Amino acid sequence: MADPSFWNDQETAQKVINESNGLKEIVDDFNELSEAQENLEMTLELLREEYDEDLQNELTEELQPFQQQLEEFELHLLLGGEFDRHNAVLELHSGAGGTESQDWASMLLRMYTRWAEKHKFAVETIDYQAGDEAGVKSVALSIKGHNAFGYLKAEKGVHRLVRISPFDSSGRRHTSFVSCEIMPEFDGDIDIEIRTEDLKIDTYRSSGAGGQHVNVTDSAVRITHVPTGTIVTCQTERSQIKNRERAMNLLKSKLYQLKVEEEEERLREIRGEQKEIGWGSQIRSYVFHPYSMVKDHRTDVETGNVGAVMDGELDSFINAYLRSQIN
Repeated sequence: MADPSFWNDQETAQKVINESNGLKEIVDDFNELSEAQENLEMTLELLREEYDEDLQNELTEELQPFQQQLEEFELHLLLGGEFDRHNAVLELHSGAGGTESQDWASMLLRMYTRWAEKHKFAVETIDYQAGDEAGVKSVALSIKGHNAFGYLKAEKGVHRLVRISPFDSSGRRHTSFVSCEIMPEFDGDIDIEIRTEDLKIDTYRSSGAGGQHVNVTDSAVRITHVPTGTIVTCQTERSQIKNRERAMNLLKSKLYQLKVEEEEERLREIRGEQKEIGWGSQIRSYVFHPYSMVKDHRTDVETGNVGAVMDGELDSFINAYLRSQIN
């Protein structure tokens, strides 16, 4: 980074900085844990020499956060998947139910944005399709930071909401569904063959939340990969060329994810496993009424503090899922 030519390629420079920051965070966490361990061992030695109730209470209070910090550090080290260190592309798609599910999608958008902010990840909107009356039909985010994909891959699946609908004058209880897709973000660093003749490329006018125009020219790009029916859109850049380049990278991410899912399906067939489909395939339920609870159906982790979860407190769910995949 001290090289005068380091910033000649801004994108490559940013990747190096992100990776460097990630490694620095690991070293800093290790040093902090080592210091905490030394302090705990010193306290324990003092207790062995002479028992003191206040000192015992102090040791007990310090052990729990140390254990939690140690487990998080271990998990961080175990994120060694091929693309775990990559930035992530997160897509939310509202299910059937119109305004109700579109509002739920906007609530999840806020939740994931808050989670990313807590982890000091940068969030950039790639595409945003506003709801008809409220909320969002679909949104695609680029979440940038070390191990962003490694953590967020735990969130892939259907998220279910149960609440009294604010859009129902009769005050009835509604169930809404939103799907969350997570992919590693590639910047030309993966070799996936995409033939030009397999692509259908359209341009249109960019627009943001609430219909506000991001650009008055037809700079937004939609690419359809005809053989798979995969569609990607990008309107975050002011240049059509830049949006096209970004959309192509997003298409690579989707085609990679599709390939992974096909391989997983093939292995399930070999093992004779049955994959759940339909409404029963949700990974997590968020219940606002008749009681408050968020429960992950894969790990059985649950909490009654719905407000904290919707403010981005997702680590207990993410960590439990990732550990279940390691063990």
